[in-house]
Amino acid sequence: MKILITLLCIISFMSCKKETNNQLEDDSIMVEEEFETTLGDSITTNEENEIEFKKEQSIKIKRETILKKPDDQAELKELVLSKSFLKDEECYIISFKYPSLNEKIKASYVNFNSYLEEDYLNLKGVETAILEEGEMICDSTQTLENRSKREVDYKIFSLDDKLISVLFYNENYYYGTPHPSYSFYCLNYDLSRSTFMKYEDFFNTGSEEELREILNEVLTKKIRSGEIYYDCWAISAEDFYRSKDNFVINNLSVEYFFDDCVICPSYTGTFSVSIPLELLKPVLKQHYSNPLIL
Repeated sequence: MKILITLLCIISFMSCKKETNNQLEDDSIMVEEEFETTLGDSITTNEENEIEFKKEQSIKIKRETILKKPDDQAELKELVLSKSFLKDEECYIISFKYPSLNEKIKASYVNFNSYLEEDYLNLKGVETAILEEGEMICDSTQTLENRSKREVDYKIFSLDDKLISVLFYNENYYYGTPHPSYSFYCLNYDLSRSTFMKYEDFFNTGSEEELREILNEVLTKKIRSGEIYYDCWAISAEDFYRSKDNFVINNLSVEYFFDDCVICPSYTGTFSVSIPLELLKPVLKQHYSNPLIL
């Protein structure tokens, strides 16, 4: 009988010890899982914060790159009058800055001014598009940061009093998006003839592919030298044809501008390629009306 009681005690003790060990193991696994979850959340939060910081830096770089870009506005103060338009509503903001040519110097400059105000800027059309895009989402909780915004600023360049080139810098904030998108629009205007100029006025007809190759050679050299971020890439035929008129002429060079993410990732703040006129000689149109023929 004593032997039986002793055996029962030993079995009970071993069973209790096993349950205790199992409980400790379960508790340990639970603690580890909670730690890993907490650590994972922390890592995810840190990564998200880092991505957000990079985006904010990218926005700052882009804005500063354009704002600090030297132009000829001071030298053209008699010819070019700077105008602005601001509409600050509860749901949206429209802020446009744009040039206006002095019609007292030449009455025919009216075509430049009317085109900008009526066709390019099209304030009524922009306002309608904003309201349609937001489906009239507008309430008392809407803040300055999450309103839809359309902002346009510009830089202007001159070539020997023959030509002006205007670069429009468009910064657009859409409903429900925390960061803006960027796009560019360029105009070239012959001052002596009071006419707008297109690709074919400067370059040989059918030379688009040859010019694209020249542009990509310049871009590739800049990437290899470290002047442009290594993550950038060559310009496709489709992107070039879409933007073939999107250039300004400045300091004996032609600078092509492309919208966000066309030639470089958004975070690099790179959106243009400048080509020296010397490299463009094979594709330049040989005509007296071409201001690039010096």
